[in-house]
Amino acid sequence: MTYCMQSAKKKRLQKAENAGKTRKWVVFTRTALGMCLSAGVVAVPKVAHAQYAGHISSYVVDVNSGAVLSQVDPDLQRYPASLTKLMTLYMAFRALKAGEITPDTTVPVSIHASTQAPSKLGLVPGTRFVVQQAILGLVTKSANDAACALGELLGGGDEVRFANMMTQQARALGMSNTTFRNASGLPDPDQVTTARDLSMLAQHLVQDFPEYYHYFSTPMFAFHGRMIPNHNPMLKTYAGADGMKTGYTDLAGHNLITSAQRSNVRLVGVVLGARSNPQRNAMMANILDQGFASEGVAPMAPLHQPTVLARNVRRRGHASGGSSAVFEVAEAPTGPRRYQPVAHGARHHTVASANVRMATSRHVVATKKKSRHQKG
Repeated sequence: MTYCMQSAKKKRLQKAENAGKTRKWVVFTRTALGMCLSAGVVAVPKVAHAQYAGHISSYVVDVNSGAVLSQVDPDLQRYPASLTKLMTLYMAFRALKAGEITPDTTVPVSIHASTQAPSKLGLVPGTRFVVQQAILGLVTKSANDAACALGELLGGGDEVRFANMMTQQARALGMSNTTFRNASGLPDPDQVTTARDLSMLAQHLVQDFPEYYHYFSTPMFAFHGRMIPNHNPMLKTYAGADGMKTGYTDLAGHNLITSAQRSNVRLVGVVLGARSNPQRNAMMANILDQGFASEGVAPMAPLHQPTVLARNVRRRGHASGGSSAVFEVAEAPTGPRRYQPVAHGARHHTVASANVRMATSRHVVATKKKSRHQKG
């Protein structure tokens, strides 16, 4: 019994000795790998997460000289919200310039496009509208259904394919920290950008498509017998502002890109992640004022305050009186929405009629408040 036990032990020791080199190598490899992981030597892919609302990123650049006049956390990944539509518009302008489409090219409305969350034009599946209407719907009302339909047209019927095209175009413009997942800016955790990247996009819109840039200053446009106003308050409050775009979702916060020209100086400003529209607007005015001052441009008085528009949000809550919460909005102006009938002599864009009708609103405002002035 004792002999057998000693013999078995001897065999185990001999086997261990023969495998010693292999075992030592395995231990060494595992230890080295652990040390490398701890030190960050071995790259491990990880999902990028955009910063949440309340942490502001900003950026101001002189379009003509390329000089960066101010910046605050310009490379933090953020959710673009409706600022995404600037790339959708870039792709549309590029197609127009190349002759691939015209302003009167018809845009089919799919079920997918028609079911996009607000803000929207209320496009009806199976109908058609035209490219110019889509462009105006994006720059004024920030319509998600119009953005999706336009993206499907440019992407060969597939919004996902179009989003990949958007990302490829972003890389070509130098937007290395931007990824697009849809044409509208509705929430997607993988759809991220930065203030610096969006500034690049805005500058290219100004410089690459001067023949189409005028769309951004459209104060309102006629759609199916109604006047649809522009959501961008800077057009009415900031002297020299002539575009670009607002955007909002819960996680993105209140975003804004503004292009303004005074004398021969054109600036592009970006504000991402503000807590409210007034904070966003005030910060944009402040950083642009500082930018113009640094370029030697005399200050100008603010323009008159804009009429507050409807906060176009969708809410959900408990039927038993539970509190409701905004859950997805790619664009949310504030105040009660009112569309005005087309007035004779009004300054607006008119477009060719199309087989489109506005969907009937499902929500009725119980009490209507008089127009208020927005501070900022």
